[in-house]
Amino acid sequence: MGEEPMIEWIEVTIDCGNVGLVAEFWRRLLGLEQLEDPLPGWARAASSVPGGPALTFQPVPEPKVGKTRVHLDLRTGDLAASLARIRVLGGDWTGEAHVYDEGTVAVMADPEGTEFCLLGPPGSAIG
Repeated sequence: MGEEPMIEWIEVTIDCGNVGLVAEFWRRLLGLEQLEDPLPGWARAASSVPGGPALTFQPVPEPKVGKTRVHLDLRTGDLAASLARIRVLGGDWTGEAHVYDEGTVAVMADPEGTEFCLLGPPGSAIG
């Protein structure tokens, strides 16, 4: 057998009806630089980690249905302030939270309902 092919993780793609709205939410939330759009109607943001995967926004005609099967996990030092920031940007808390030894996870949603997890420090509360 020959050598295994190299496979690289290059981006995470979020399907959305309003690419501009969703891309702007994520860029502002994470402080990401806008990259050249890969295709007409799409958007792309640079990784917050040098050499990390980009965040790409793909237009789709249908609305999101059901729970997102793959999601982003984010971390914050101030869960209550981060929830407030997410709301200002157009996202919201889904009402779901989980308390673990390493911290409280709030399940959030972007402006079109795509879920993501926000991990706050141990003992943090959702406000």
